Amino acid sequence: MSGINYSEKIPNNVNLSDDRTLQRALEQWQPNFINWWDDMGPEGSTNHDVYLRTAVSVDPQGWAQFGHVKMRDYRWGIFLNPGEADRTIHFGDHKGEKAWNDVPGEYRANLRRIIVTQGDTEPASVEQQRHLGATAPSLYDLRNLFQINVEEGRHLWAMVYLLHKHFGRDGREEADALLQRNSGDEDNPRILGAFNEETPDWLSFFMFTYFTDRDGKFQLCALAESSFEPLARTTKFMLTEEAHHMFVGESGVSRAIQRTCQVMNELKTDDVNKLRAAGVIDLPTLQRYLNFHFSVTIDLFGADESSNAATFYSTGIKGRYEETKRDDDHVLKDRTYPVLEVKDGQLVQKDVPMLNALNEVLRDDYIKDSVGGVERWNKVITKAGIDFQLRVPHKAFNRNIGALAGANVTPQGEVVSETEWRLRAGEWLPSTDDRAFVASLMHKVVEPGKYANWIAPPAVGINRQDPNFEYVRFN
Repeated sequence: MSGINYSEKIPNNVNLSDDRTLQRALEQWQPNFINWWDDMGPEGSTNHDVYLRTAVSVDPQGWAQFGHVKMRDYRWGIFLNPGEADRTIHFGDHKGEKAWNDVPGEYRANLRRIIVTQGDTEPASVEQQRHLGATAPSLYDLRNLFQINVEEGRHLWAMVYLLHKHFGRDGREEADALLQRNSGDEDNPRILGAFNEETPDWLSFFMFTYFTDRDGKFQLCALAESSFEPLARTTKFMLTEEAHHMFVGESGVSRAIQRTCQVMNELKTDDVNKLRAAGVIDLPTLQRYLNFHFSVTIDLFGADESSNAATFYSTGIKGRYEETKRDDDHVLKDRTYPVLEVKDGQLVQKDVPMLNALNEVLRDDYIKDSVGGVERWNKVITKAGIDFQLRVPHKAFNRNIGALAGANVTPQGEVVSETEWRLRAGEWLPSTDDRAFVASLMHKVVEPGKYANWIAPPAVGINRQDPNFEYVRFN
């Protein structure tokens, strides 16, 4: 099952040719996907030859090969990790029972809902990023953007396969709808709020791939625990690709910081106006972008108290991050977990049943993981000898979901009046002027070995190539 059959119209390792009905249905969906890619995928990229990695197996050591490919000819397909013949359910009310290879009727609606929501995020991010190629800071960065785009397209295929194979007519209709919604569309937007935000510049893109693709990592890890074996197997493979997306974000922000610190030392100043005049992104602006993307992303985990989260766990549909490493009974009926609320002008903790707080558990796991990358960014600043530290804002800051929605909380976790919030929001979140300045830096640089002034070159290239390699060939 590790090898991928590239001789078929839809590359796969699920023996698609053995199910002619399913194969025909997916082959009918395929042209609609290509039309969506042409209409909503990376703008103006049809004839580019891009140095992409393509999955050739799902083995840890050999799942990718590199070569120049036209993105429209990329072999999107259906790839599942090998299954475990005797896999048992390891959490929830069905703990100890055999994992499901078919959808239990009583859980059909909830499973479909989870798969559709995950599937909806994949084309949404492609749509959000479709104009970025026009302002790429280097060929290296343009290639990374395109790699992410084609992999998000393949992740969409992963969810569409599950819908078609396991959910009948409802699944086929949901698969069609995944191509009909569009990011930011007033009449038919994407399901989750963060995927209707614009990604207007490369700093936003790097923050998105660091923070929001990291949400993808945690959601996929929770789904990889699922008792529904096909979902668990496909999300495990998706995680191998998700790691690169987060790398692009972390290294992109790090390179912007490195260049800013270099100019600060050259000019011997931390004056924002002087740094902006020199064409680099000042550190306070980077902090405001960080605050925005972090707060928008942690809303994606949902309400801090959720009966749906309890249902998904108890029924075995969705586990916790690294479920098997946790030292508890994996049923959680008698456990509690602290969540925050605003009471008498203060943030206070209250204990709620853990089953109802599983969104908050996953959010807290995510926050710990996010802090690690921010600390690595701070090492770049410290190494440059500059007295400044980036901070992850308090998790109650700028929230629009759950009990903290609309609470006026500063990045430091202080509850303030609505008047003070409005007066000081420009200190904490990107202003119109901030966004206009960052946009003014966005100019396309596509000569091999050249980089936009606001970002440092990468330390190493992709697949051990020289950073000056011709990652994208324009035809």
